[in-house]
Amino acid sequence: MLVIFEGLVCCFIVLLSCVYGIANGAVNMVFFYDEEVQRRCIDLGLIDESTITRNKNLFMYLGILPYFVFVIISVFFINKARGFWECFIQMTAILLIEGFFDRLFIDWYWVNHTKAWIIPGTEDLRPYINKKAFINKWIGTLVGFPLISAIIYFIMNLILK
Repeated sequence: MLVIFEGLVCCFIVLLSCVYGIANGAVNMVFFYDEEVQRRCIDLGLIDESTITRNKNLFMYLGILPYFVFVIISVFFINKARGFWECFIQMTAILLIEGFFDRLFIDWYWVNHTKAWIIPGTEDLRPYINKKAFINKWIGTLVGFPLISAIIYFIMNLILK
């Protein structure tokens, strides 16, 4: 039950990061969009490449890094999981809960079916997450998160010895 709660906390961390990221306009999170949308935003003078890079780095350090730190703290220090399978299953479950939330709520619904993520002048490029990108994100979630869980376990196993 605790793992489910921790997964929901991760959903909240990512949601807050996105809310903060688009608070002054979705263009601030254009690094998540296809290259074509990014080019259009630059051409329209809405943002420049250095700001896109800076915003991406800020999101990684202030949104994604705390998310992974939370997963590590949850599994290894709060849950006190030990052994590969116990840690792997817990981390994978937490990451997949957030991954499903990200794919279904943020990507499919919020980005593609609301006005919150529309960048003026790029409406003709919608949906911002096309089928190919959506499928790639699902593959990344279903394959990548278990792989990341295994890698984190082996790194933490070396650190905690």
